[in-house]
Amino acid sequence: MNSNKSNFPDLLRQHGIQPKKSLGQNFIFDENIIHRIIELAGISSRTPVLEIGAGPGNMTRGLVACGGRVVAIELDDRFLPLLEQLAASHPNLEIVHANVLKLDLDTLMGSVGYLVVANLPYYITSAVIRKLLETRQKPIRLALTVQKEVALRICAKPGELSVLAVSVRIYGEPQLSMNIPAGAFYPMPKVDSAVVLIHTHPSPLIPKEHTDHFFRIVKAGFSQKRKMLRNTIAAGMHLTQPACEHLFKSAGIDPTRRAQTLDIAEWIALTEEFIRQNPNLDA
Repeated sequence: MNSNKSNFPDLLRQHGIQPKKSLGQNFIFDENIIHRIIELAGISSRTPVLEIGAGPGNMTRGLVACGGRVVAIELDDRFLPLLEQLAASHPNLEIVHANVLKLDLDTLMGSVGYLVVANLPYYITSAVIRKLLETRQKPIRLALTVQKEVALRICAKPGELSVLAVSVRIYGEPQLSMNIPAGAFYPMPKVDSAVVLIHTHPSPLIPKEHTDHFFRIVKAGFSQKRKMLRNTIAAGMHLTQPACEHLFKSAGIDPTRRAQTLDIAEWIALTEEFIRQNPNLDA
């Protein structure tokens, strides 16, 4: 695949393909950037790779060249001929025509740890990240190309946290690893992008049976970010004000704080105390 931008649109036109805005299709065509992402992800012949959104195969070519098993998922059937042509000369490549959100990734990837490389459109970024991190057999590392604004949200520190940032940190440690200018994509988006590496924890920071309670509490806390937690948690978890005050006192957290100021340990402490005080409450 030639990295020259002038050749890439020609390739798509030869196959009668016009990128779809409805699918958020903006493809990286610069081979230098593709190789850098592969390096950051730590791709080798020893670890299987799941690629999400293979498109015309720009990234796929670099992945299969590393020699390991590559499973490339693509929803848009217009790209299948290009991908199948690539698979014909690379036996380590498997093409899956499907919506990643509807796939059983545990069955697809097996029990061996794997890596994820994905260029995610904005409208499915959160949903895909959650699916990847909540699978039974989690990937050991994810290299996600997302809008820079989303990357900054994922990697935010206490004081600027969001539901997305808290959710990711329960399952892994995110790191903003590379900025990608809008001009490296075709068609060129209106904003820059960035690569976020997520190194997953050996196991989530909260027990599986507490997950629903945890996310209910976090979402309640962030439902109105400018309000004090004692108000948002009381409303979202259907607690009386005295019960909510007792919850925060027992967890050692000031109830007048805002959601974005809590760190992961404090959200976990709040969840554990809530469960201790409400042992018979269903999630």
